[in-house]
Amino acid sequence: MDNLRDNLLKEIKKQRKVNKGKTKFSGSFLDYVELVKNDPSLVKSSHKRLYEAIQNQGLDVMADSNPRKKKIFDSENIKVYNYFEEHFFGMEKVIMKLMNFLKSAAHRGEESRQVLLLMGPVGAGKSALVEHIKAVLDGESYFHLDGDPQRGEPLQLVPRSLRTVFTDALNVQISGDISPIARHKLVEEMDGMYEEFPVVETTFSQRARRGIATVPPMDANSQDVGVLIGSVDISKLDKYPEDDPRALSLTGAFNVGNRGIVELVEVFKNEIEFLHTIITATQEKRIPSPGKSDMLHFDGVIIAHCNEAEWNRFRSEHTNEAILDRLVKIDVPYCLELDQEIKIYEKMINQSDFDAHIAPHTLRVAAMFSVMSRLKESAKCDLLTKMKIYNGEEVIEKGRVKRIDIKDLREETSREGMSGISTRFITKCLDFALAGSDKNMISPVSVIESLTTMVKEQMVDEEFKATCLEIIQNILREEYLSILEKEIAKAFVNAYEEQAQALFDTYLDNAEAYTTRQRMKDRVTKEERQPDENFMKSIEEQIGITGSSKEGFRGDVTAYMFAKMRHGESVDYRSYEPLKEAIETYLINSVKDMSRIVTKSKTRDGEQQKKHSDMVQTMISDYGYNEDSAEEILAYASNNLWRDS
Repeated sequence: MDNLRDNLLKEIKKQRKVNKGKTKFSGSFLDYVELVKNDPSLVKSSHKRLYEAIQNQGLDVMADSNPRKKKIFDSENIKVYNYFEEHFFGMEKVIMKLMNFLKSAAHRGEESRQVLLLMGPVGAGKSALVEHIKAVLDGESYFHLDGDPQRGEPLQLVPRSLRTVFTDALNVQISGDISPIARHKLVEEMDGMYEEFPVVETTFSQRARRGIATVPPMDANSQDVGVLIGSVDISKLDKYPEDDPRALSLTGAFNVGNRGIVELVEVFKNEIEFLHTIITATQEKRIPSPGKSDMLHFDGVIIAHCNEAEWNRFRSEHTNEAILDRLVKIDVPYCLELDQEIKIYEKMINQSDFDAHIAPHTLRVAAMFSVMSRLKESAKCDLLTKMKIYNGEEVIEKGRVKRIDIKDLREETSREGMSGISTRFITKCLDFALAGSDKNMISPVSVIESLTTMVKEQMVDEEFKATCLEIIQNILREEYLSILEKEIAKAFVNAYEEQAQALFDTYLDNAEAYTTRQRMKDRVTKEERQPDENFMKSIEEQIGITGSSKEGFRGDVTAYMFAKMRHGESVDYRSYEPLKEAIETYLINSVKDMSRIVTKSKTRDGEQQKKHSDMVQTMISDYGYNEDSAEEILAYASNNLWRDS
């Protein structure tokens, strides 16, 4: 304990020493001017400050070699910003639009006089995105007039008659005026000697409400514009007259967020009268004074967010046109990429106290359900295929890649991703599954059960409920069984690898002879004979290759294998995925005691028991199961794939 105390005390003193060495600027206006002369970048608009804070952390252009660029983004140039990369997934285009807005605003384009509106369904990441944007400013330093509640830019002290002189000398732009409180101090306390006005350096702080403000939605009966612009402090009216700036309490969101960020949460839940302040704040860069003073200068990035229902309701009212005209809307849909959706769940789990065992494919199954619930039906393919294409996967059907253009699918609907299952719903399902487990684990089986229960009990929309249940029962279960079958096959075939390779060699010999219209030499007897049609069919049938499709499949296999060999690459039964799947399925179906090996059977003999134990150990060591989850999954497979007789 004493050792811990000493170590902690040492760290505390070390931190104090570091903080003591950080000296913040404090001087006169002219001292500040000298700083600006040496570094004009100290003077910048709120949009430019925010843009540079994100941009300076680095960005990359998605490489041509990245499979997502070609398959997901159709070779479009995608910028990946370092500040967002490890925090948001599947949102590259949203973030690019956001950064384009800030870039234009930073260059004083029309966007600098607009509100950035993030619109999307609940749980799509709007709030998290804004929180992350606000966080980039936290701790950033800036200079302001000492004693000014709005923390205005010091150069606003310069009289308009001299601003051209200052801008030319300093190579900066000066806009806006000082607050009435700062002006009172200048006139009454400093006799107009603005060159001596004290300037200090401080940092943006969300916690201390310096330059970062958040406005939650307010009840219609309690809305007060003072939340935005401040108020007259009644307690000071016995000391100062109402028109005295010293009676003002400039603590509203626009006062606090001056030179930084103002967030408007669920903005359209507020009454329209409450939002009128936005018009002047954006277009004129001014906000009303809570007292009898002139309008106050405002320079801040206003970011609002809402859901689609609120947006549709608001824009349907023609009386709201003035505000609508001052909005730049960016849609924030749900993620439609399966792999990216899984990364979202992984991030959430890593940030939580979740310490249960997560069996393989658990998060994938949950993500498959959520993504499919967000997709629209297509005449070109089913939901499962569409999900895989959106994920950049090759969909193999009857031994061949199914050719469907991702661009064509997207053009069929404009609102895809704006409805469906939220990330929050999935999180609750995972928690529900864990709560129902007595072995501190969750698996695809328990998650599917949890999804079914929660959809039935918590969904109000009957039509959407029916859609979700259909996805779970008719698509999700079957797809998981397919995944499970392949995984068990992989573990099972490990013990029969020699047989798998022998089947591959034999099939390739026969397919080559068939394709080239030649007789083949038997590997054992060395006798020449015709290709074995029955053998090839027995392999091909495992993946649905029948009739005339056999010609193309055999030709594809032969061409693919010999192309690899010409390039000096080794080939084995795993080299060509469709053939690998066919061989593994053939091998499994040819083993009659499969069910006894997979499940805990009373009739299992010693050899079968050893194979079962070996399979469980393979699933633990190679695939990431623990013993409980491996046995649960094998039992599920037994009940649904291979029944013990």
